[in-house]
Amino acid sequence: MNLIRILDFGFWILDCLGLASNPIIGKAATVGVVEAFSFETHGSPNNQSKITSSVAFGSCQNLKSKILLILALLIIPAARAQPVADTLAVPGLTAPVEIVTDAWGIAHIYAENEHDLFFAQGYNAARDRLFQLEIWRRQATGTVAEILGRRELERDIGTRLFMFRGDMTQEMNYYHPRGVAIITAFVAGVNAYVEETRRRPDLLPLEFGLLGIEPDLWTPEVVISRHQGLLGNINAELNYGRAVALLGPELVKELVAFEPGDPDIALDSTLDSAALFDDILARYNAFRTPIRFRPEDLAAAYRADDEAFEIAQATLDEAAREMYEGEDIGSNNWVVDGSMTQSGYPLMANDPHRAHAAPSLRYWVHLSAPGWNVVGGGEPEIPGVSIGHNDYGAWGLTVFQTDGEDLYIYDTNPADPSQYRYAGRWEAMRVIRDTIVVKDQPPEVVDLKYTRHGPVVYEDTERGKAYAVRAAWMEIGGAPYLASLRMDQARTWEEFREACRYSHIPGENMVWAGRDGSIGWQAVGIAPIRPNWTGLVPVPGDGRYEWAGYLPIQAKPHVVNPDKGFWATANNNLVPPGYPYRDAVGWVWSDPFRADRIEEVLLSGRQHTMMDMMRLQTDYLSIPARNLVPLLMDLETEDETVERARQILLNWDHVLDKNAVAAGIYVAWERRLQENMAALFIPEKAQPYLRRLSMKTMIDWLVAPRRAFGKDPLAGRDAFLLKSLKEATDDLRRRLGRDVSTWQYGRYKHALIYHPLSAAVSPDLRKKLDVGPLPRGGNSYTVGNTGSTDNQRSGASFRLIVDTADWDTAVGMNAPGQAGSPDSPFYDNLFEAWAKDKFFPVFFSRDKVESVAAERVVLWPER
Repeated sequence: MNLIRILDFGFWILDCLGLASNPIIGKAATVGVVEAFSFETHGSPNNQSKITSSVAFGSCQNLKSKILLILALLIIPAARAQPVADTLAVPGLTAPVEIVTDAWGIAHIYAENEHDLFFAQGYNAARDRLFQLEIWRRQATGTVAEILGRRELERDIGTRLFMFRGDMTQEMNYYHPRGVAIITAFVAGVNAYVEETRRRPDLLPLEFGLLGIEPDLWTPEVVISRHQGLLGNINAELNYGRAVALLGPELVKELVAFEPGDPDIALDSTLDSAALFDDILARYNAFRTPIRFRPEDLAAAYRADDEAFEIAQATLDEAAREMYEGEDIGSNNWVVDGSMTQSGYPLMANDPHRAHAAPSLRYWVHLSAPGWNVVGGGEPEIPGVSIGHNDYGAWGLTVFQTDGEDLYIYDTNPADPSQYRYAGRWEAMRVIRDTIVVKDQPPEVVDLKYTRHGPVVYEDTERGKAYAVRAAWMEIGGAPYLASLRMDQARTWEEFREACRYSHIPGENMVWAGRDGSIGWQAVGIAPIRPNWTGLVPVPGDGRYEWAGYLPIQAKPHVVNPDKGFWATANNNLVPPGYPYRDAVGWVWSDPFRADRIEEVLLSGRQHTMMDMMRLQTDYLSIPARNLVPLLMDLETEDETVERARQILLNWDHVLDKNAVAAGIYVAWERRLQENMAALFIPEKAQPYLRRLSMKTMIDWLVAPRRAFGKDPLAGRDAFLLKSLKEATDDLRRRLGRDVSTWQYGRYKHALIYHPLSAAVSPDLRKKLDVGPLPRGGNSYTVGNTGSTDNQRSGASFRLIVDTADWDTAVGMNAPGQAGSPDSPFYDNLFEAWAKDKFFPVFFSRDKVESVAAERVVLWPER
C-alpha cells in the first residue's frame, strides 16, 4: 500500500473515532496507524489488498470497536513514531521557530516573523552545509591562501580585485525593500551555528578535522559575493579575438555561427594582435575556479599517495576541461497553459544544469512566516528561493545569453606604467593596497589596480600594455540570484515581472505559471548598451568604446499568455526578429535540439499531465541522432564489425537509453564525428581557441557536404562517416570487448559525483566522500542533459515540476542529497533515485509535510 493511501486510511480511521481534529492525538495516532499498517503490510501484497478492501467496503461503525482496541495499543508507539523534537536555545531569535525535515531532507521552516525566518534559514543551512559554506566564505573573502598556502595567492588577489566595494546598504536593499534586515538576519543565523560549533566541536563535519581548520564568522559581504555566479563571456571574448587575429573575422564567423544577424568582430586597427596571446585572464580565472585540494593539505593519516593523487586529479581535470569545452552547461524550463493540461491549470517545469558535486550546488528549503510561504531550490549561501512556487505561482530559470563583460587594452606610460592613455591623456590607475595572510609564510602586501573601466588583470611591461575587465556585475545588484527574494512574494504575473526588473545576474529566461491561469516569460540580466561594437572581441580602452548605460530589463524579450499555449526555453536563441536592442543581448546560444524536442512533445496535442512532464524532463531522444544516422543508409562496408554497428544504428529509435547497444555505438560515433569535423574545418593554429563546431553546424555541413571533404564532396562525406564509425567501433572494442551485443551505453556512461577533497584523500576515505557510480543515459543534446563526457559531470541535479492546481502534487529532485556531511543520512540518499530518473513529492501544506516528517527541531530564543 503506498504512503498516501496509508495516510488517507489513518486520517479516515481517526475521523471515524472523532479524533482527527485533536491536535495531539490526531498527529501522533495517525503516524502510529501508518507505522503499524506499514509494518504489517511490508512486503506482503496479500495483506495490502486485504487492508485496501476493508477501507473500500467497511464502515466506521463496523470498525469502531476494533479500531479503539488497536488505537489503545498504538498511542504509545505513535508518540515514539513522531520525530522527537530537538529543542535548542539559540541567541538571536525573537520567537520560537520550528524546522520540520521531511523524508527527503527538505527543511520546512515555520517562523512567527520575517527576521526569525531568515535567521533560521541561515542557521539550518549551516547545520546542513557547514563545510561548503566555509569554503564559500573563504573564496568570497579572498582568504584561501590562509589555509592552503602560497599556491592560492593568485586566487585571493583575483577575489579582492573583483570584490564589491560599493555602498552595502544600497546593495542589500536592491534585492528586496527589506534586504538589509533579511540578509543580516540570514548572516546572524549562520554565525549562530558557527558559534555553536565552537562550544561543541563534535558538531563539525569531518572535513574540518581532515584539513585542521575551523569555520569563521560571516558578514553580509560574503552573501553578496559574485565569485561563483554565471557572470559573462570574457574568456570567449578573448578567444574570439585571438581567432580573428589568426584567421580573420569572416572565417571565424563561419566557424562560430553567431546568431541572429551578422556581427562585426573585426579587431580595432590600432590593436597589436600579438598582445592577445599571453595568459591575460589568469588572475580572473583563478578566483572563478573551484579550489583544488592536495594531499599535503590534509592530516597525514588521510592523504592519498602522490601517484594516486596525480591520477585522480588528472581525471578530474580532463572531465572539467571536456565539460566546459562542450555543450554541457545548459538548462530547460517551460510553462504550459491550463487549456493544454489535464488539470486545467498551468504547469511549470524547470531543471537547471550546473556542475555536479557532493554536496550539490542547489539546496531545497520551505520558508513559511507571515508574508512568506515559498518552497523550492536556491543555493545554501543565500537567503530565499531561486526556483520554486508560493501560494500564487511557480517560476523557473535558464540561462539567457547576456554579455556583461568586456576586455579593455590600454597603452601605458613608458615613464610611469601605473598611468594609461585615455582620451589622449595619461590617466592614473586607482590603487588599493591590501594584505593577504599566507599559510606558513609572511603576509603578502599587494597593490590592486583599477582603471576607470575596472580591475587590471594583467600588465605587459615589455609591450607597454595593461588589460582591465569591465564587468556589469560589479554594479549594485550584481549578486547572483538574490533578487529572487522579490519573486518569492509575487502574487501575479505583473508582480513577478516587476520583481524580474531587479535580477541582474545571471542573464536568465524567467518563466512564470500562475494559479490564476497566466503564463509568461521574461528575459533578465544586466545588459550594457554598446553603441559602436558588439562586445565579442577585446577593444582599446582609449575612450572610443564606451557603454551607453544599461538596457532596462523589462525591455529585454518577454511574452505573456502566448498563442501557442506554452513557452519553453533551453538556452536557445529566443531573440525576436527585428528586436531593437540587438547589441545588448548575446550572440552565441546552445544548439536548438533540446528546445526543439520540448516543443515537439508539448505540441503533441495531448492534455499534459505531471507524468508527461516528468518523462519530458528525463527524455533521452536525440534529435542529432535522428539527423545523422540516416546518412549511413546504403553505405555498406566490408568491415564486419562496422557493418553490424551500422545496421544496429539504422534499426534504432534514436533514444540514448543506458541499456541500449545502439546508444553506446552512436555516442562513440558522434564524438568521433565532432573530433574529426573540428580537425577538418578548424585550422590547427586556431584550434586552442575554437575547439569544436556546434552540433547544428556539423549536421548542416554533413547533410550538404562542403569541398573540404574532397573533389567529390558526397563521396568524401560518405567515406568520412564510415571512417568515423570504424574509429568508434575500434574504441568500443578496446574498452568493452569484442562482443558488440555487450556495448550498452551505460557500461561507459555513468555518474560518479566527486567531493572537493576526493583527489587528495586516501582510497578508503574517497569511497566515503564520493557518490556513485551508477549508469546513465542521454548526452548534452537530449532534454535529459547528462553532458558529453563518460562521467556525467553536469546536468540537472535539481528538478522541479509544479501543477498549479494543487501545490501538494509538485515533485522534485536534488542529487546526491540535501546535506553536506558524509555522515548525514541525507548526504547521498537521493542519488540512486536521481540516477534512475525518479522524483520525490514536494509537499507544501502543513498536514502533508507532517505526514512525511523525518526530523524536527524547535529553536527557542535564548533568554
